[in-house]
Amino acid sequence: MVKTTKLEMKDYITSREKKQIYVNQMFATIAPKYDHVTAWLSYGQDRRWKRRLVQLAEIGPQHQVLDLACGTGDITFMVAEGLTVGHVIGVDITSGMLEIANRKREQAGIETAHFQLGDIMRLDFPDGHFDRVTVGYGLRNVPDLPGLLKEVFRLLRPEGRFLSLDFGKPKNRIYRALYFRYLAAVGSTFGWVLHGNPDVYRYIPESLKLYPAQDGVKALMDVTGFKKTGYLCYLGGAIAINYGTK
Repeated sequence: MVKTTKLEMKDYITSREKKQIYVNQMFATIAPKYDHVTAWLSYGQDRRWKRRLVQLAEIGPQHQVLDLACGTGDITFMVAEGLTVGHVIGVDITSGMLEIANRKREQAGIETAHFQLGDIMRLDFPDGHFDRVTVGYGLRNVPDLPGLLKEVFRLLRPEGRFLSLDFGKPKNRIYRALYFRYLAAVGSTFGWVLHGNPDVYRYIPESLKLYPAQDGVKALMDVTGFKKTGYLCYLGGAIAINYGTK
């Protein structure tokens, strides 16, 4: 369970060296309730956004796909629906998340999806191994975003596509301020009720303040070498899907 205080949380997430430690502890804590909380926080819209990401990926039946920070496997399983001879590998650093994902896979008898425990910043797949790379709510949590984008670029085949769903930053300053306050209030409440610690979900707005969001991610993808970059926004920019092609 995450034991850090609010001050410690800010100290951890502003440090490239310490952020991964905090994120690992946080997701280990929330894993058993992750699916429910994600649905509650999005008012049931989360699966629709993930489904849209998969549609934008234009995945072919033969594609090899990597789903980063796969959590309990929502995007991984959506990708698997369109595969026949291809496969999708979901990678996550939290064993509790993968235990849930593997139970779902076994219950549904899905053979085109597999899960692997690992740090998405340190992957051992060969260059150009994947046709598509996806990630849901993962870019905001990595300690080195430019480094991760370079790794994704390395893993993609020419003309391969990368897509990321995450929280965004509304451009309207008033709306953005209200949105951050809402996330902090709701996150604190969920944290106290479910885990006895308000910082567990208050991490979302705090991490979002440091995250470059949709515009910044697009700029970083451009610098990395991606082409045809862009993004789609939902809820007035509060949620965004970034995309680009190698």
